[in-house]
Amino acid sequence: MKILLLEDDISLGETIEEMLEESGYQVDHIISGNEAIDYTYSNSYDLYIFDINVPDIDGLDILRMLRDADDNTPTIFISAMTDLDTFLRGFEVGGDDFIKKPFYPKELLVKVNLKLHQDKIITFGDIKYYPKEQKVTKGEKSIYLSRVQLQLLHLFINNIGRLITLDELYEHLKKPSINALRFHINKLKSATGLDIKNIRGSGYILEKS
Repeated sequence: MKILLLEDDISLGETIEEMLEESGYQVDHIISGNEAIDYTYSNSYDLYIFDINVPDIDGLDILRMLRDADDNTPTIFISAMTDLDTFLRGFEVGGDDFIKKPFYPKELLVKVNLKLHQDKIITFGDIKYYPKEQKVTKGEKSIYLSRVQLQLLHLFINNIGRLITLDELYEHLKKPSINALRFHINKLKSATGLDIKNIRGSGYILEKS
């Protein structure tokens, strides 16, 4: 999936770009409003991530123009501007979500994954995962997973072939510990049959089939 990232803070933009590409997304990172207009007219994207306060044309006006041109690409705004008027205008011009600076990059990744995968059925072998309904099937049978195990499945199945670090996994546990993590991953593996491998001291990986 292809994402257009408009962020004039070079360091932050490169951090976001690297994180998204490590998660399997293709990213075009640009730094000005005029570039955004040019890129959207010459390319097709699955998601826009627009900072609001950028050179030339701000992110809000860019999206307003795109919506007027019948471009309905989902859009997440990021901004240090936290006043209510900016927040509301972001949705009025057609934004789908809003994240306030400063933020943890992985917080943005969660929103990106939800936006791009919530209406899709993700298939891996005989496992089908329905993110919107929070439902999992194996063959023709439904599988029960706890809330934590569903979150872990979502993380693994959207990052196939990538090492998921212990810190990333701990974020989904109410009381993080290696024993609690092993318990939930073993339950997930038992229910789904997924080959989730432990990389000792580093994390876990669901390898490509």
